Amino acid sequence: MDVTHLDGLPLFDGLSKKERQLIAQHADEVDLPAGEDLVENAALAWEFFVIRQGTVDISQGSTKLRSLGPGDFFGEIGVLAPDRRRTAGVVTTSPVKAIVMTAHELRAVAHQVPEVAQRLGAAMTQRLQNLP
Repeated sequence: MDVTHLDGLPLFDGLSKKERQLIAQHADEVDLPAGEDLVENAALAWEFFVIRQGTVDISQGSTKLRSLGPGDFFGEIGVLAPDRRRTAGVVTTSPVKAIVMTAHELRAVAHQVPEVAQRLGAAMTQRLQNLP
């Protein structure tokens, strides 16, 4: 992946050039159409996403929890939590360009880039507290 595609994404802001290159080596980019079911609630978690362009809705059953857009990320809870299960469903609401890492890749990045691990941990804590 081109390291410049990390520019402007808050999760990666302030990281060194070396750290950003490491992340780019572990990440892929995907283009997704509107209406794509990306994540199913309670399913096993295999991927983590950072949105570059587009929007998604996060829901549990028929309850919409929030919408996410450029710079936001999702999937960290399922990928990093011990039970590896998704806590919500995710559907694209517009065409989306996203940076994707597998569970293994995200764990490697979090281990090698402590700042990313701290940011993911803070997001997980906040999101778990706000679940219905």
